[in-house]
Amino acid sequence: MTWLILVAGVAALAMTAGLRRYALARSLLDIPNARSSHTLPTPRGGGLAFVVCFLVGALGLGWAGAVAPPVLVGLLGAGSLVAVIGFMDDHGHIAARWRLLGHFLAAAWGLYWLGGMPPVMVLGWSLDGAWLGGLFGVLYLVWLLNLYNFMDGIDGIASLEAICVCLGGCLLYWLGGYPQATWLPLLLAATVAGFLFWNFPPARIFMGDAGSGFLGIMLGLMALQATWINPLLFWGWLILLGVFVVDATFTLLRRLLRGERIYEAHRSHAYQYAVRQHGSHRPVSLAVAAINLGWLLPVALAVVAFGLDGATGTLVAYFPLTMLAIKYHAGKRE
Repeated sequence: MTWLILVAGVAALAMTAGLRRYALARSLLDIPNARSSHTLPTPRGGGLAFVVCFLVGALGLGWAGAVAPPVLVGLLGAGSLVAVIGFMDDHGHIAARWRLLGHFLAAAWGLYWLGGMPPVMVLGWSLDGAWLGGLFGVLYLVWLLNLYNFMDGIDGIASLEAICVCLGGCLLYWLGGYPQATWLPLLLAATVAGFLFWNFPPARIFMGDAGSGFLGIMLGLMALQATWINPLLFWGWLILLGVFVVDATFTLLRRLLRGERIYEAHRSHAYQYAVRQHGSHRPVSLAVAAINLGWLLPVALAVVAFGLDGATGTLVAYFPLTMLAIKYHAGKRE
C-alpha cells in the first residue's frame, strides 16, 4: 500500500499544477485587499487537488482492506460535503447560515459512521453520555473545520500544519502499537505534501475554502477514530492541533467579547500579526512546523506512550501557545 500513498502524493502534485494553469487561464485569482496577508494576485482553489487525490486514495485503501467500510463511508461523505460547500463558496458566495448548516450535517454524518462520540477521559472521569457526547462531537468537528479555514491566511501554514499533525499522529499510532491505523493520516500527509510544493512561501496557488474546510473535518474525524482505538489518542491529536486551536479560539473569544461579527474578514490572528512584525510568511509558517515537531509532538508522546493524564498534558502543551497568542496580540482590534 506504500505505492498507493506515493502515487497519490505525485498525483496531487501534478493536479495542483493543472489547477494552477486553469485558474490563471480563467483569471480565478485571489485579489489582495485591506484584509489580506498577501500582496500579489494569486490563483486559488488548489486544495481540490489533495481533496480528490485523498478521496480516491482512501477508496483504494478501503479496497485493500486497510480501512473499515464504516470509517470510509463517514470520512468520504463528510469530507465531500464540506469540500463541495467550500468549492461553491470559493466560486461565488454562500450565506454563513447555509454553510454552517452544511457543516453540521457533514459532522453528524461522519460522527454517525464512526460509531458516535467515543468515551473521553478527563482527569479520571469518563465523558460517555450518548446525547452529551454526540453534541460535543459535532460541535468539536464543526469548530475544527471552521478554525482551519480561519487559520489558512498565509502561505504554507495550513499545509504544514496538516502534514505535521498527520505524521505526528502516525508516530503516536506506531509507538502505541497500532501501525494498521497509520494509512489514512499517511495518505492525507502525502497528498497535502504534493500541494505544498506549490503552496510553500511564496505561494503560487492557494487551497481555498474547499481545501481548508476539508482538512479541518478530516483531521477532526481522524482524531475521533483514534479515540475509539485508545482514548489517550484523542488528547494526543488535540495536542498536535494546538497551534491552530489556541490561536483561532483565543482570537474568536476576544472578538466575541468586543461584540464583533466573527465571520467578518479580519487580520487579527496571532500568526497574521507575526507576519506583519517579521515581514514574511515563510518564517512564521516554518515556526509553526517547528512548534509542532519540537514541542507539541513530545508532549503528545508523553500522554500516549508514558501515561501523562490527557487533560493535564493538553494544558501543559497549550500554556506557552497561549502566551505566544498574547505576545502577538491575537484578537486585538486592528
